[in-house]
Amino acid sequence: MHRHGRPALLRDPGTDLQPLIVALDTPSLAEARALAERVKDSVDGLKVGLELFVSEGPSAVVSLAKERPVFLDLKLHDIPETVERAVARACATGARLLTVHASGGPAMLERAVERAAKENTGLRIIAVTVLTSLDAGDLEAIGVGRDPASQALTLAKMARKHGVDAFVCSPKEVRALRDALGDGVMLVTPGVRPAGDTSGDQKRTDTPEGAIAAGATAVVVGRPIRDAADPAAAAAAIRRALVQ
Repeated sequence: MHRHGRPALLRDPGTDLQPLIVALDTPSLAEARALAERVKDSVDGLKVGLELFVSEGPSAVVSLAKERPVFLDLKLHDIPETVERAVARACATGARLLTVHASGGPAMLERAVERAAKENTGLRIIAVTVLTSLDAGDLEAIGVGRDPASQALTLAKMARKHGVDAFVCSPKEVRALRDALGDGVMLVTPGVRPAGDTSGDQKRTDTPEGAIAAGATAVVVGRPIRDAADPAAAAAAIRRALVQ
């Protein structure tokens, strides 16, 4: 079981995405490749999200996956059959991780995990618990009567029972999920910002090193690298903080 305090980086055997993933939140593959090239000496993985995927399609993932492990962040949330079929298509891209919403429920999660295993391409399903842009008020507005930490833990425990062994949560929930689920799961945290950086639309944030100290396997950093005057220097500084 994870002990409180700063651990060694958790080397997860199920993926080579660790410990720093850069979010390639750009409108074109050309811009994504340029950013990936600039930060290649400091990052371990590349996140392809909705903006780039909608703009460029699966071919962007195929192209980038030839260079670095890709975290495909599509947050699938639909009926089990639809999600299973989408997982099959995602497996063909060479991505290492694919996000689905834990709130999609047991059947959807099981079908996603089973289909990824059947395709046998190395794709791993990672369940999103509670988006980092949501706080207790937002959850109440959509009918969830729990605070974000309680909801994230509830969803993670449910998803773990149905075959999921990788999770996305905010830095604020990492320690509780690590303590509850143990070192055998992968915990990826977005919503991380270097000290002094603005949080933007993220509401539950921490520093990258704070997330790792709490038990995260890997962190996802987007705007603090993408929008920096020198993305390479920004990425290198974050990487140094993670491995100290």
